[in-house]
Amino acid sequence: MNKANRRKLLGLFLAGGLLAGCGSGRDLKADDPAKAPTAAVVKVARQDLTNDLEIASELEPFQEIEVYAKVSGYIKKLYVDWGTHVKQGQLLAVLEIPELQQQLEQDEAALRRSEQDHLRAQEELNRAESAYKVAHLSYTRLADVQKSRPELIAQQEIDVAQGKDVQASAGVSSARDALAASQQEMISAKAALEKNRAMFAYSRMTAPFEGVVTEIYAYTGALLPAGTSSNKGTLALCRLSQSNVLRLVIPVPERAVGDIRDGETVAIEVSGTKKIFNGEIARSSGQIEAQTRTMHTEVQVPNPKYELVPGMYASVKIPLHSAKNVLSLPVQAVQSSGEGQGSVLLVKADNHLEKRTVKLGLQTATQVEVLSGLQQDDKVIFGEQGQFKPGELVKPKLIQPGGTE
Repeated sequence: MNKANRRKLLGLFLAGGLLAGCGSGRDLKADDPAKAPTAAVVKVARQDLTNDLEIASELEPFQEIEVYAKVSGYIKKLYVDWGTHVKQGQLLAVLEIPELQQQLEQDEAALRRSEQDHLRAQEELNRAESAYKVAHLSYTRLADVQKSRPELIAQQEIDVAQGKDVQASAGVSSARDALAASQQEMISAKAALEKNRAMFAYSRMTAPFEGVVTEIYAYTGALLPAGTSSNKGTLALCRLSQSNVLRLVIPVPERAVGDIRDGETVAIEVSGTKKIFNGEIARSSGQIEAQTRTMHTEVQVPNPKYELVPGMYASVKIPLHSAKNVLSLPVQAVQSSGEGQGSVLLVKADNHLEKRTVKLGLQTATQVEVLSGLQQDDKVIFGEQGQFKPGELVKPKLIQPGGTE
């Protein structure tokens, strides 16, 4: 080998050595803890998870009605106004109905007359029965004498006595019929009087339930027509709302229908008060509406202090699923792959990353249950995983689940 070839071979050897040296430098730099990137991590921890369904709606009165007059009349006295709280049976207004008052007086007079007629019919029956007893006794005696001593009593006397006996018997029957008729007239007069008394009692308009007068339509002196009229423009006295208990009507989506249970206590947040109230799922329609694919459900909200007002905007949280004391991670730490599977970047004891497949369970808005693949207190990358690679050395920085250090 000549001198020129030796020089070429030495140059190639030195170049290869330099390239190899440069590659070793990069590997050493990658494993240098001082050069490792800082990575936010969270620990796998045990906690209770609850998956809630939150729906917003407006509070409604438990029941609300328009208070109409049963009979037409002028408002004589008005005892309520806007916002008046009333108890069940409390007097709202008194109507003046003079023609009905006169009718009552006529009915009372008719009843007294029928009672007197009934007494006369009773006395007539007593008189007829007494006359019948005398006539029948006379006829019986004459008939007995004729049987024992026929020569003493003429047949004509017997016939006359028998005729009087039959006539007296007919008089008793007639008196009994008259008594029955007078009794029916008296019953009819009593019924007419009681009917008009019942109608006149409606001149005192009372509250059918405890509530609040939310609107007044008529004042003292106004004529209220009878509420039985078919005219839709019939004037009511007021609007009465029961507000000591409120309804919150919510449309429950089809996917959550199976988790609704009557009697379950739920939390209700009212935006106008910034407070949380407790309510109870009271009832549901039991049927999904075809157009909206939701089920009509009502939450009953006690309101004894009248802190809440119908029309307020409120949201209800209905717990659908829950898990107690389970391993969990923030949803930002898991890359879901669907069908209950996901992956995380696990920080091993030497601070190198390992991609780990995990099985997922219940998921809430912020947390997800880990069924398998991790242990309690394991550290995983929090946030976007694309900026790290499996096997990479990192400098872990523990943060709280909310994203704070």
